[in-house]
Amino acid sequence: MSPSSRTPVLLDDGSGIHNINKSVSPKIHYDEVIDSSGTEFSKSNKSHGFQFLDFVSLLSDQEEVDVVHPLDKEKGITLEDFKLIKMHMANYISKVAQHVKVRQRVVATAVTYMRRVYTSKAMSEYDPRLVAPTCLYLASKAEESTVQAKLLVFYIRKLYSDEKYRYDINDILQMEMKILEALNYYLVIYHPYRSLSQLLQDAGLNEINMTQVTWGIVNDTYKMDLALVHPPHLIALACIYIASVLRDRDTTAWFEELRVDMNVLFYYVEQHPC
Repeated sequence: MSPSSRTPVLLDDGSGIHNINKSVSPKIHYDEVIDSSGTEFSKSNKSHGFQFLDFVSLLSDQEEVDVVHPLDKEKGITLEDFKLIKMHMANYISKVAQHVKVRQRVVATAVTYMRRVYTSKAMSEYDPRLVAPTCLYLASKAEESTVQAKLLVFYIRKLYSDEKYRYDINDILQMEMKILEALNYYLVIYHPYRSLSQLLQDAGLNEINMTQVTWGIVNDTYKMDLALVHPPHLIALACIYIASVLRDRDTTAWFEELRVDMNVLFYYVEQHPC
């Protein structure tokens, strides 16, 4: 089947359905986002009573993300320290989340909140050991999988004996308000997971083994700041490419039919922590 006659693939990233049977570029323009009925979203979605934000406008350049706050620099925190602390806190969130039994999407949202907070706030003022569980608490509410703050405190004390982790319920509730302010009260996060399922099915790679491998690779992307910098559908495509290489599956023709700029895709692959 030629690219011109191929049925367009419609990707739903939560912001609407995006037709990727065009040249894929790192920035998706608002006029390319349509809903499942073909109706273009307006930037102000009056029917939902809130300002519908273009999720691409929330993306940052890598240079903007890799900035150590001046207050942290004064404390001797280097860029390498900054990245390692965020990775450690992402693992911290995952570890606590396993015990309170929330979905992976909640973990991904919490990690993204945490990473976004530190694009504007200093670690020396916003202690990561408090920010991390508070982001998990906030994400559980945003993703409608609420975890009580007292349950988080219970497991944190059970998992960590270090007094530096000993925060109580009031600490979490107070930090929640600070995090909301740091996030500008915008809590919607667009993840690659929904695009991933659609793309795997379209590529004929939706058997259980490939799905598990690719899903795991997407999970690994949250060890870095990729979600703050790159659109979710491109992260999903890069993860499918990595999985196809690992499992020796030839997806060349499929990517050609999508008319994906492979140079752009290879760039995303290079950013992956694998």
